[in-house]
Amino acid sequence: MSKKYCGYVSIIGKPNVGKSSIINSILKKKISITSRKSQTTRNNILGIKTVEDKQMIFIDTPGMHIKSEKTMNKILNRSAQSIIDDSDIILFVIQRLSFDKNDELILEKLQESNQKIICIVNKIDQVDDKNKLLPFINEISLKKEFLEIMLISAKTNNGIDDLVSVIKNNLPENSHIYNDDFELEENNKKFVYSELIREKIIRKLGDELPHDTFVEIDKIDDKDDITEVHATIFVNRKSQKQIVIGTKGEVLKDIGKQARIEIEQQISRKVFLKTWVKVKKNWNTDSSFIHSLGVGSNYESK
Repeated sequence: MSKKYCGYVSIIGKPNVGKSSIINSILKKKISITSRKSQTTRNNILGIKTVEDKQMIFIDTPGMHIKSEKTMNKILNRSAQSIIDDSDIILFVIQRLSFDKNDELILEKLQESNQKIICIVNKIDQVDDKNKLLPFINEISLKKEFLEIMLISAKTNNGIDDLVSVIKNNLPENSHIYNDDFELEENNKKFVYSELIREKIIRKLGDELPHDTFVEIDKIDDKDDITEVHATIFVNRKSQKQIVIGTKGEVLKDIGKQARIEIEQQISRKVFLKTWVKVKKNWNTDSSFIHSLGVGSNYESK
């Protein structure tokens, strides 16, 4: 019987260094929302890539906020730390020629782990003077003995294939955990749809609306010729509710339209999307409410 290899690969880094984009590029499809605003990934999403005898189970963690005392960030940090401990390979992501105090604090956390760690320098397409990369790599190599230090651009796919090869070559010998029939369960569909809707909110409103929104999918009804999705958008204050709705409902209508189109692309069928906006004051400091919405949970995608 031929050998098989399988392992958990976590992706760790401060917010907005491109972790979600890296996983999306590796899997050749969208599983985690991407935005220029930080803190868009709140849950640990497993993306599974199987190439012959090698199975990689990727875990996209929330950005770690080492010094933050906010309720939401405490939950996110616990979630990210637990994944570090359970991983076979860790992808530590930094960006361009930057290594700041937050990166240093995360690296301190990683120093305690015995897992194989690959340091990924992302967004190299934004580096004007490539001559500065080699000195930067040398500087990083002095901080820890990484398995590899790799230069990539998730945006242009530069270096992604090489990264996948290194990961495959360092997987432990294990039976594959998932087979070819793996599909999203109903709860996971709710998570994916809610994140797609929230992404459209972030992209539409930018800095007008802070990350005080959460989307809950109330119902998914797969009918003969259409899937009906009902969603509630939670905000912190009444003024935010009006921002999301917009004049004569135009903003909410546009958010719904863009989200509907993307959900249709995900499931290859027509979708009717109905959205509501509700005010839940201080929802992101209510740990019981946050957990009830699934924040910090694991969701699986293939």
